[in-house]
Amino acid sequence: MKKIIILLTIACATFTFVQAQTTDTIVKFDELIHNFGEIPQGVPATYSFEFTNNGDTPVTIVSVQASCGCTTPGWTKEAVAPGERGFVKATYNAAAQGNFDKSLTVKTDSNPATIVLRIRGKVATPVAPESK
Repeated sequence: MKKIIILLTIACATFTFVQAQTTDTIVKFDELIHNFGEIPQGVPATYSFEFTNNGDTPVTIVSVQASCGCTTPGWTKEAVAPGERGFVKATYNAAAQGNFDKSLTVKTDSNPATIVLRIRGKVATPVAPESK
């Protein structure tokens, strides 16, 4: 009976070790949130989130979905080789005044399979020209 318990313990430990290795982050973004601060109304603001492929095989971004039509995504379309860098770009149209907090949901063929990036800021009220 002791031998069975020891063998099961070793098997579980081995499985846990292998599983821990496969859950390592392969797609590593430099940052997940970007704050534009205050931006002028009517002038689109763009930021590029950069990531590194920390794995042993190429990584592809399958899709990027913005949380609303006011944000346009762009991304590295080709596979990113191990050790290389790629990007996800977010362009906010800045049409409406006030604070904004928008997300981009990134789907990859790697780990993690889904990553959420955020852009934040405030669209400033336009300053009226001075009268002469």
